Amino acid sequence: MIPGGANPADLCKFVAYRCVVGSKAYGLDTDASDVDRRGFYLPPADLQWSLAGVPEQLESDQEEVYWELEKFLRLALKANPNVLECLYAPMVEYAAPIAQELLALRAIFLSRQAHRTYNAYVLSQFKKLEQDLRNLGEVRWKHVMHLIRLLLSGVTVLRDGFVPLRVDEYRDRLLAIRNGQVPWNEVEEWRLALHRELDAALAATKLPEHPDYERANQFLLRARRLAASPGYSI
Repeated sequence: MIPGGANPADLCKFVAYRCVVGSKAYGLDTDASDVDRRGFYLPPADLQWSLAGVPEQLESDQEEVYWELEKFLRLALKANPNVLECLYAPMVEYAAPIAQELLALRAIFLSRQAHRTYNAYVLSQFKKLEQDLRNLGEVRWKHVMHLIRLLLSGVTVLRDGFVPLRVDEYRDRLLAIRNGQVPWNEVEEWRLALHRELDAALAATKLPEHPDYERANQFLLRARRLAASPGYSI
């Protein structure tokens, strides 16, 4: 480690935002489900500016992931579904004042780019799943379920201007997919129908073409000034 560098474990005390995502947040959890936590951390300026720098994310067995704030914002501006879900998560365990400020601004990250991000990811993943089905005769049904859920979410993002996590209306149908109880051709029919809904939602959406980079940048500068202030802590 470069002198002056921080131990990742020590950086956890600078986690400014922590929420629950994953199956528990979607209402798709079972007794065996883990609790997945995500969020962001804001390190002190002297660590951020040092030669050692700070990691882009802190993680623990994939059940907990905290992005460094700038990385978090860049992903949000690209309409990364994992990060957008953090901003709209109903199960918030901790939000420092700087995180509360960001949550109040969360709508600035929603744009038509969501169509490209959600659509392209699902298409690429289904191609891999189809290869698995042809070559191995099986697929990861839990992954299939979450891809369908992602399309459902994308439609709502474009149509209604917010990121939904709960999928109570579709819970039984999604769990049937996860349990391998739905034939592949029926899953494909639903997926293709959702892609069409996604296209229709894009055509009618009131979201802007691009997210508000300027307001996101101004927020980051305010956060950086906070992290440079004497006695800074979360």
